[in-house]
Parts: sequence; structure tokens; C-alpha cells
Amino acid sequence: MADWTPVTTRADVTAFSDHAADDDELVARLEPFDVVFVMRERTPLPRNVLERLTRLRMIASTGPGNASIDMAAAEELGIHVSGTGGSVSSTVELTWALILASARHLVAESRSIAEGGWQTTVGLELDRKVLGVLGLGRIGTRIARIGAAFGMDVVAWSQNLTPDAAAEAGARYLPREEFFATADVLTVHLKLSERSRGLIGAAELAAMKPTALLVNTSRGPIVDEAALIAALESGAIAGAGVDVFDTEPLPAGHPLRTMANVTATPHIGYVADRAYGIFFRDGVAAISEWLDGNGRG
Repeated sequence: MADWTPVTTRADVTAFSDHAADDDELVARLEPFDVVFVMRERTPLPRNVLERLTRLRMIASTGPGNASIDMAAAEELGIHVSGTGGSVSSTVELTWALILASARHLVAESRSIAEGGWQTTVGLELDRKVLGVLGLGRIGTRIARIGAAFGMDVVAWSQNLTPDAAAEAGARYLPREEFFATADVLTVHLKLSERSRGLIGAAELAAMKPTALLVNTSRGPIVDEAALIAALESGAIAGAGVDVFDTEPLPAGHPLRTMANVTATPHIGYVADRAYGIFFRDGVAAISEWLDGNGRG
């Protein structure tokens, strides 16, 4: 994905492809390194981990921001943190992949073919249905425009959204209660914050149509996971397309792994060739620049 020569000619590089979930295991793994290059939130680096990595002097992270790094602790410990550019297109595209897969039961129908069967479900036609976009930022605005191209009635709501701002993005503003009750497909595009954490809970899910679909490619904790599972089990909503979870990787045996009305993917919204090309190009450049400044030429 990138030319690593500016780094490999001056430093030994070790790559890990498995997840270290235990803090002690993670610290033992990272103790020998001056620089750690992490993929988004795949490897959280809280204060209690950073304080034990006494050799660590730089963290390079993919993406423009990484909420799983304790930035205050890094600054106090003299650890430089860098980010990279990125691309929102991959997340926009995966969102629509999950919407379409959920609406047309693509996983179940593909599995039926693989097992020697034929049609087993009736899909949901999106034309003239209501697309509810929760958050009209860079991603949500593009989701709204694509929804309109599918012939959907696009509505939107978020805490700070105004009717004029919604109209500029090609959507129709609805008050909170009406928004959840109206959407046939509700897709989440907010940043995770204390205000958005748990924003979609049992009450919001109960207000949705029993035929509605929920899609989340933003961050897991925006949706109350236990409430979502309960709503899917009871039929309060028809199904969900989920790329993000409270705990990642999703634990073995977790209900969202096996529920028939869930299409789940392993947080791959940003996992695409162009985004990765930007991530690794910028990451190599940031590490090389740090090496230059620290006498490693």
C-alpha cells in the first residue's frame, strides 16, 4: 500500500496481524518499540497502557483522528501522535451495501443458492420509501443524495440540524419523534460523543416501524446494543445492517454474529484500496519525518 523504504532503511519494522485484547499482552508486545503505527481504533491506547510503554516516543495512527488514543496522556508522557488523510467514499459505499443487502436479504438468498436452494424471502423495494439520515455531515449528506437517486423520500434529524441545513443537503427536516417513527430505513452518521452515546435506545427503537431497517456504520455505542438486540429478537424492527460494535472484535458467540435479521460486517467502512493507500502513504511520511527530527537519518 506504500513505499516503506524511507522507514525500513533506518528502522526495523515488525507487523502484527492479530488482535491483542488484553492490556498486559498488548504492553508486552509493544514494549520494545520506539514507534507504534496503529490502524484507527483497532488497538486502543489508553493511559494505563501508555504509561507502561516507557520506550514509546511516537504513535502514528491512520485517519485524521483516533478517539481510542488518550491524547492527554500521550502529551504528558512526551509521545508524539500523528494522523493521516483519508477518504469517506468507502464508508458511504459500505453503508449503501448494507442498506441494499438488508433490504433484499442478500446474505440469506446467497446462502440458499450455495446450499442448493432457491428464493426464500421477499425483499423491500426502496423506491418511494423513507430514508432517515441521522447526521448530515460529510458522509450523511452523500448518503442523502444517493437515497434521492433511488427515489426515496429523504428525511433527517440530529441535535443541531436546522430545516434550512437539511434542505441544503437534499433532505427534509423532521423533529426527533417524527423522524424515528417515519423512517423505513434509518442510517446513522454521527460522531461518537457523550451527547451521541446511547442516542438510539429502547424508546427510539420502539418508536420505529416494525418493518424498518437500522444501519450503523458510524460507531457502535451510538446505538444501545442490548436494546437493539431486544428489538431485533422481538420484531420491533425488521432488521439491521451493522459494521460497528461496542466491543471490537465482536466476541465469539455474540448474538449479532448469528441473528437471521442482521447483516454484520467487521468494521470495514474505511477498509478499501484508496483509503488504505492514503493511510499508509501518509503514515510512512509521518514516521520518516519523526525519524528525521530525532537524529535517525
